[in-house]
Amino acid sequence: MSTARHFSNADLIDPPRSCPDLDVRDLEKRTRLMRIVTRLIAVSDLGCREIARRAGLPAQKVSDLLSGRLEHLSVEELQILYRTIDPQPTAH
Repeated sequence: MSTARHFSNADLIDPPRSCPDLDVRDLEKRTRLMRIVTRLIAVSDLGCREIARRAGLPAQKVSDLLSGRLEHLSVEELQILYRTIDPQPTAH
């Protein structure tokens, strides 16, 4: 009896993932936060450097956000930026 794993064609084309739903949900959440924070920055009286300073993040993170480089920011960093710009958030 062989212990080698037999692959079907589907396994070779699309290997099983550990938990794809979590990755998709995380990306969707980050995308929503990015859109909200980007709009808040656009209408804010504060400059990007001031927002970054108040949030305790490097200015490069805000620059990455405004450039659409979502992969450079975590959900936590986006939430910090959101709370910095909109300290009294409304219920969504």
